[in-house]
Amino acid sequence: MKLFLDFLPLILFFGTFKYAESHKEWAAAFATEHFGFLVSGGSVGLEEGPVLLATLVVMLATLTQVLIIKLRGKKIDLMLWISLGLVVILGGATVWFHNETFIKWKPTGLYWAMALVFWASQAFWGKNLIKTMMGAELQLPSLVWLNLNRAWVLFFASMGALNLYVAYNYSTSAWANFKAFGTTGLILVFTVAQGLYLSRHLPDPSDKDGGDTPQESSKP
Repeated sequence: MKLFLDFLPLILFFGTFKYAESHKEWAAAFATEHFGFLVSGGSVGLEEGPVLLATLVVMLATLTQVLIIKLRGKKIDLMLWISLGLVVILGGATVWFHNETFIKWKPTGLYWAMALVFWASQAFWGKNLIKTMMGAELQLPSLVWLNLNRAWVLFFASMGALNLYVAYNYSTSAWANFKAFGTTGLILVFTVAQGLYLSRHLPDPSDKDGGDTPQESSKP
């Protein structure tokens, strides 16, 4: 359930964008008729319709995601709070100004915000967020936890820069494909690489203190 909720906004954004992109006249007319009051000038063009509708859908999906988690009595992750704030602000700007650039900055804003949080927590407060999240399950040396935290900071920073590269050098359609499949694939590769790194430092379960219990000497 959690995995589905995590990917729900992305799935709906991609699906809405692709459908509207292949039905541009319908998308522009539908957006103008139903959401024109949210748009500067009140009219949506053919090239603006797909990304505008997809943006509205991802805003609603993210709000719904937060409400579902709240109603289930679960804790909302910091990353989701940041994502909600960015999608409301940048998504609202995309809709009002007819400009997809704002929503294209949303993944970068999220990645860079998380990189800053991970870095600042360790640098200023000595709190390793990776250890906080995984320390109850894994016993690792302090240096390994530090390296993991650094790896996540570098990964988030790089993903933010890569998103901007794609956004400014390729079409909106190509960016949507990258957002749906490229980023998901890179996150999967990074997670697997992290697992391989951890496997080198996990304690061997067969290596227990005390070794074999010596046999008792036989009595005379």
